[in-house]
Amino acid sequence: MWHIHVFPHTVFSLESKDWARVAFASAFSIAKESSAFHRNKKMVRRKIPIKKIDDVTARQVTFSKRKSGLFKKARELSLLCDAEIALIVFSPGGKLFDYGSSSMQKVIERHILRSELNLEKLDQSCPTEQVRCNYADLNKEFADRTREMRQLNGEELQGLTLRELQKLEERLDSSLNRVYKAKVENFIKEIGILKEKMIKLPRNEICSVQRHEHEQGQLFDTSLTLGLPFPAGSK
Repeated sequence: MWHIHVFPHTVFSLESKDWARVAFASAFSIAKESSAFHRNKKMVRRKIPIKKIDDVTARQVTFSKRKSGLFKKARELSLLCDAEIALIVFSPGGKLFDYGSSSMQKVIERHILRSELNLEKLDQSCPTEQVRCNYADLNKEFADRTREMRQLNGEELQGLTLRELQKLEERLDSSLNRVYKAKVENFIKEIGILKEKMIKLPRNEICSVQRHEHEQGQLFDTSLTLGLPFPAGSK
């Protein structure tokens, strides 16, 4: 015999079979109500569209919540997979938030290095249009310079107009002037070097050389005056 208190002052006496039916009906009713509650809850919860939130306050609240979730997921991913992660986030107001699994600077440097290596591989594997244009320009300039050098040597003059020949002549004159100036500069340098060597010679040797030159000059004057042949070794 089972006694069930339904209300504060009401007591029912049931046999075991009746109690089983009541318990089953009660459990079924509870399960049905729970299912209906969750179904209604799902129906009430609506999906938020992904677009900019116009309200400033709501936008700030959403940013704070989602930022926390993002950083939490980053930490979990770093711990679970031993991954190096760096997050840099600026709030709508310009405030900086960052997270680094190890060192933020090391992760960024690694990213920059990898990006540069990828760019080098990309440049080597597939030349860009700019590279092709530069190559064409350099090739044309090389051909023009080669033709000009041959024309300066007197080659490939056929087909040149009178004006072009005059320009070529002017260039040759300019080149000759530069050659002459270079020769004069070299002569001046050589004279300067010889003067330095003469200064470094011992004084007695310089006097001996000057005395010898003076004697040779007197012999030349005497020979010219008397009409005698020059002394041997004077030439």
